Amino acid sequence: MEVDYAALKASGFMPQKQRDTFSMRLRVVGGTVTADQLIAIKAIAEKFGRGYIHLTSRQGVEIPYIKLKDIERVKTALEEGGLSLGASGPRVRTVTACQGGRCCPSGCIDALKLAKKIDKRYYGRNLPHKFKFGVTGCPNNCLKAEENDFGVKGATVREFDASKCVGCGLCAKACARRKAIAIESKKAVFDDSKCCYCGKCVKACRVGALTGRQAYRVFFGGVFGNDVVKGRDILPPITDEKTLFRVADAALKYFAENAQPKERLVKTLDRLGWNDFIAAVRKAYEEG
Repeated sequence: MEVDYAALKASGFMPQKQRDTFSMRLRVVGGTVTADQLIAIKAIAEKFGRGYIHLTSRQGVEIPYIKLKDIERVKTALEEGGLSLGASGPRVRTVTACQGGRCCPSGCIDALKLAKKIDKRYYGRNLPHKFKFGVTGCPNNCLKAEENDFGVKGATVREFDASKCVGCGLCAKACARRKAIAIESKKAVFDDSKCCYCGKCVKACRVGALTGRQAYRVFFGGVFGNDVVKGRDILPPITDEKTLFRVADAALKYFAENAQPKERLVKTLDRLGWNDFIAAVRKAYEEG
């Protein structure tokens, strides 16, 4: 029987250098698996692999040394264990994420929750080349948002009521590393050019002068491979999910319609220029 190796790779069976042997990639959203899934992964690795797994740089789980003859039985075991195969090839890949505000004190957003929504909306969509989403919960940037085609960084948009400010300086102290806040004439003064939207000043304020809104900073065109390119921050912070997904829809539509085969988003933008892309995502941003 003829074997469609390209289809196997697209479905998550990555060919090894050993003949008819594969490293099987699992779909892991935001680096999170359940304890029961871990038990199933262990059993599959022991029965069909060599008793170990590999954790990839993008939070994935791979089980090496899966034999071609065992693939159908492995698929059955995956289904029974509540697991599914990961995507490869020219399509939207599994979304990476930190845990964000669900348990991290620095988190501005629930990064894992957002990653699951992005995954549900876009995962596996066919495109001219691979497309990677990454979500990090705050400016500490554990997930390196700028390395992704579409990177999301959790943020807090500050709002200031000067009438409530008593000039205590707690906000300035919280912002000592960035030096974006100073106290002048017993009032806080802000230098927005230095602000990273971490929200530490909001947390420090004890009199209600500073409040904050959850927001998303988006970075476009990042890639971390043979050519390293840092994604660009070309929009103001986005303060609602509907706008975020409109922007993501616009970015993917532009990429699908303009990219050449095996051309990452940044290569398309470098070839055609950024102006039309910026116009498309700005239009999506402003439609709300």
